[in-house]
Amino acid sequence: MRQKLSCGFMVIAFLFFAFHPVLSAAEIKIGVLYPMSGSTGQVGLDHRHAIELAMEIINTTNYKNLNLPLSKTGGLNNLGGSKITVVFADHQGKPELGLSEAERMITQEKVVALFGCYQSSVTETASMVAERMKIPFFNADSSSPKLTSRGFKWFFRSTPHDETFTEGMFQCIRENEKKRGLKFKTIGMMYEDTLFGKDSSRIEKELAAKAGYQVVADIAYRRGATSLSSEVQRLKAANPDIFFPTAYQSDAILLNKTSKELNYNAPLIMAQDAGHTDPSFVEAVGKDTEGICSRTEFSLDLVVRKPMLKEVNELYKKRSGRDFSGSSARVFVGFLVLCDAINRAGSTKPEAIREALVKTNISPEQLITPWRGVKFDAMGQNIYGDAIIIQYQDMKQRVIWPFNLATQELIYPIPKWSERK
Repeated sequence: MRQKLSCGFMVIAFLFFAFHPVLSAAEIKIGVLYPMSGSTGQVGLDHRHAIELAMEIINTTNYKNLNLPLSKTGGLNNLGGSKITVVFADHQGKPELGLSEAERMITQEKVVALFGCYQSSVTETASMVAERMKIPFFNADSSSPKLTSRGFKWFFRSTPHDETFTEGMFQCIRENEKKRGLKFKTIGMMYEDTLFGKDSSRIEKELAAKAGYQVVADIAYRRGATSLSSEVQRLKAANPDIFFPTAYQSDAILLNKTSKELNYNAPLIMAQDAGHTDPSFVEAVGKDTEGICSRTEFSLDLVVRKPMLKEVNELYKKRSGRDFSGSSARVFVGFLVLCDAINRAGSTKPEAIREALVKTNISPEQLITPWRGVKFDAMGQNIYGDAIIIQYQDMKQRVIWPFNLATQELIYPIPKWSERK
């Protein structure tokens, strides 16, 4: 009788662990895809530091004082204390490489989820692999609206997208017109010829038409261009009241330097984040950032309202040598959200993780970004993500909108190159 009970117990135990393998797992592996080399390589390195900091907070009990998801658990408590580990891949900003690396992560590395990819064009291809292979794909920093309009079941994005961001930009302009007695009539735009740039310009044109602004310059350029002289000359000739640039780091730096060389003075510049808010932009052009505005999703100015931000930023800076940027802050937040969902799933099964992501509801108090929280709609888009507008003043990103979060007022017009010290 005892032998039969023993055999029965062994069968039950076998079935239990066969169908619940996560309870015995020591590590939960996530595949992370970012550009680690090339013109946007620094972004990938910054994001790596953000993810490694998030992992340290999740996997240890050293940060119980922080009100962040999983900061008090010392691992995934619903998964037997399992630790998060990651596999990094460098897609170099190439959509085709992002696609092949996503396939490798899933088939060879056996990751439970994918996370990335910064450039919207790479996120688009890599997430198609995850959708086909039914693996959760989490995006924290790509802003093309198209990504959450494809009807995908396995794609989730925590950052606001370009429609939300651009609406914020135009709302900031309208509210400053009303507050300051200003009246803008014309806009000009320059954007790279990738998914990010094309979507950005499309939305800007749509909102400009609704607001009654005339588009007098609509200029696309090839990403990674070695010269933007002809494009800047066209802008200068059109002389728009507001200039909307959309560029990654190297292009944003080149645009700024070319504008100075050709003495192009835009009275108001409203950029689409990316290169214009990355720390490398300030490092490269220094005081020539003065007056540039950009939509973003984060600023160290917010420490007044989010005291936790100071400590978290110091932890990041100790690791990376740089302050959080809007992009790296979004990655930090997004990675915590994904890991929180895996923990709530209590399983590494893809469907269980997907269902947990669907049920996500993170409060604003647990975020370092100025959002109302994280909760996904039926398309996988965070419905609580908001934009803020910053302006460079004395080489610092100061929040100028929304007015209830602002630490400084808009400087307008931007001083001409000849008037700057």
